[in-house]
Amino acid sequence: MNDTYEPSRLQELIKQAQSLTPVSVAVVDAGEMHVLKGAFEASDAGLITPILVGQKKKIDTVCQKLGYSSSRFTLIEANSEQEAAQKGIELVQAGKAQALAKGWIHTDALMRPVLKHLRTGRRVSHVFIADLPTYHKLLFITDAAINIEPDLLTKAEIVQNAVDLARILGVQQPKVAALSAVEIVKPAIHSTCDAACLSKMAQRGQIKNTIIDGPLAFDNAISKQAAEIKQIDSEVSGETDILLAPDLPAGNILAKDLDYLANATLAGIVIGAQVPVILTSRSDGAIARIASAAICSLVNQRWKEMV
Repeated sequence: MNDTYEPSRLQELIKQAQSLTPVSVAVVDAGEMHVLKGAFEASDAGLITPILVGQKKKIDTVCQKLGYSSSRFTLIEANSEQEAAQKGIELVQAGKAQALAKGWIHTDALMRPVLKHLRTGRRVSHVFIADLPTYHKLLFITDAAINIEPDLLTKAEIVQNAVDLARILGVQQPKVAALSAVEIVKPAIHSTCDAACLSKMAQRGQIKNTIIDGPLAFDNAISKQAAEIKQIDSEVSGETDILLAPDLPAGNILAKDLDYLANATLAGIVIGAQVPVILTSRSDGAIARIASAAICSLVNQRWKEMV
């Protein structure tokens, strides 16, 4: 959100993606100024080739206001968000779109048909990728948009998705902090039990290519000093790559806190479906929108060969 910090780690991912062929992305319900601005910015950066799905008259009008020509890209007529979502799905099924992007459509209206028609054998989940001036590497936050109250096995799948994404983006063995309110197991706090189980599951190879520790409170996950003061011996503390939230509200609040109060730049992606889905907020800045497109491009190229 804040433009005073240069998110160099995300910019490095953008540079990587710019060496690839642009990804064809169906922008679902595209007829809104922020949506179209983001699509054109990502196109100008050489990352995507948008297919604009929505009301053609509205798209043309907004493009004129932005100083762009809508004739640069394919326009698909759709008169409602439900029709736009369906036509986006059809573009993927026909092999004409390699990814989807959320436009003005509500997230649930887009994700319902994705979950119905574009499922794979994997869990579908969302990951924020945060570039912060106060942390020494990218920080992945999951799940903040799809899975509301995940149980233990769902959390294991969410973690595996985030681990595989982090590896695609260059983290060889991601370290995961399974978050809760406290750092000891308390049966009355279910997330502490889940976190302890996830840690053991990673040790036994049920979750691959990662080190998981938990339960960890947020301070112990991010600060090695905080962990040492509390006499927590953890190779994850202070070196966390992935924060696993106990549920969707906690993950969403955490990500937005970092955005608005810690000067973070957040990119976002949905993974686990047949194609990646770009989920951006209307309030996102240009770098966040472009970085989300870049991550989509890298996932499109590397997902099948990495997992």
